[in-house]
Amino acid sequence: MSKVSPLVDGLIEAMQCLPGVGPKSAQRMVLHLLERNRDGGILLADIMAKAIAGVGKCKKCRIFTESEFCSICSNEKRDKSYVCVVESVSDVFAIEQSNQFNGNYFILHGHLSPIDDIGPEQLALDKLFNLAKSNEVKELILATNSTLEGETTSHYIYDHLKNIDTLKLTKLAQGVPLGGELEYVDRGTIMHAFTGRVELKELS
Repeated sequence: MSKVSPLVDGLIEAMQCLPGVGPKSAQRMVLHLLERNRDGGILLADIMAKAIAGVGKCKKCRIFTESEFCSICSNEKRDKSYVCVVESVSDVFAIEQSNQFNGNYFILHGHLSPIDDIGPEQLALDKLFNLAKSNEVKELILATNSTLEGETTSHYIYDHLKNIDTLKLTKLAQGVPLGGELEYVDRGTIMHAFTGRVELKELS
């Protein structure tokens, strides 16, 4: 800390709430805004305040939106019979950039992790199960990360839905590396993973 300005010190400390931002990085960002781009700092603060106050979760898929239903769920051109289950909103961004999927999503906002007190309730799995049991959904694509926690979450969902005859349960296939996270996988790899997805009943 600079110990020169309480406001500067407070801003540097506040910036460290961002992932991957330590004291040095936060200090560089704050000094850049104060020295070179105060207008940018004002715009950032204004947009951030509006987003924090106004952005909630879509009532259907749980993606971040300022509306009751997001633009994806409201888009009549999307195939609502296909639902892709992902761990985070960044996974949706990665899949959308691949231009391979035209269905809807369900965002868990995490994965099952008893050690972190994250269970089915925190992931809104009851809501997912109700959606999957509706006649609207024909295929549920489990696109959780290829990590131990992601696989555990995927198997938990599968175990609760495997007896629904009208529902096809699939999982992304080749291309996604073991231990990998979707947001870091390139567009082409995601495309091949979707086209080569396998039915989970074949793996049981």
